[in-house]
Amino acid sequence: MARVISTSLLLLFLLPGLALAGGIEVREFDGPVMERRYAELTATLRCPKCQNQAIDDSDSPIAGDMRDRVYALLKDGRSDKEILDFMVDRFGDYVLYNPRLEGRTFLLWGLPAALAVLGLVLVGLLVRSRRNASAQALSTEERKRLDALINRERTE
Repeated sequence: MARVISTSLLLLFLLPGLALAGGIEVREFDGPVMERRYAELTATLRCPKCQNQAIDDSDSPIAGDMRDRVYALLKDGRSDKEILDFMVDRFGDYVLYNPRLEGRTFLLWGLPAALAVLGLVLVGLLVRSRRNASAQALSTEERKRLDALINRERTE
C-alpha cells in the first residue's frame, strides 16, 4: 500500500513537468544524408524569438514552424541554399548565424578587419616615434643642465 501511495505521489509531481515539456518531434527521412542536412540546417538557423538560440534547440512555436518548413522543403528536394534563401526572405538576415557577404553586410564583415589593421598601424607609429624620440641628441640647454647635475654630484 505504501508503495502505491509513493508511486502515485511521484507521478503527481512528475505529470505537470511532463505536460510543460515540449513534445518530441519524430521525423522520417529518406536516408542519413537528408537527416544530416536537416540537423545542419536547423543548427545554423537562429530563432527570431529566442535571440541567440538555434531553431533545433528552441521550444518557441516559431522555431517549431521553421523546423517544419525546413523538413517540408527538404522533402520537396530543395537545396540547402534554396532553403536558406527562403528563410532569409521570410525572416531576414537575422536568422543566419553567419550573415552572407553582400553590399549591405560588408560593414559587418569589413569593420573588424579594418579596425585590426588600424590598430596595428597605430602601434607601429607609436613604436617608431618613441624609438626616434629616444635616439635624438640633447639640445644645448639640456646638455648644460645635465652637465650642471653631474658637476653638482661630483662636488658633494
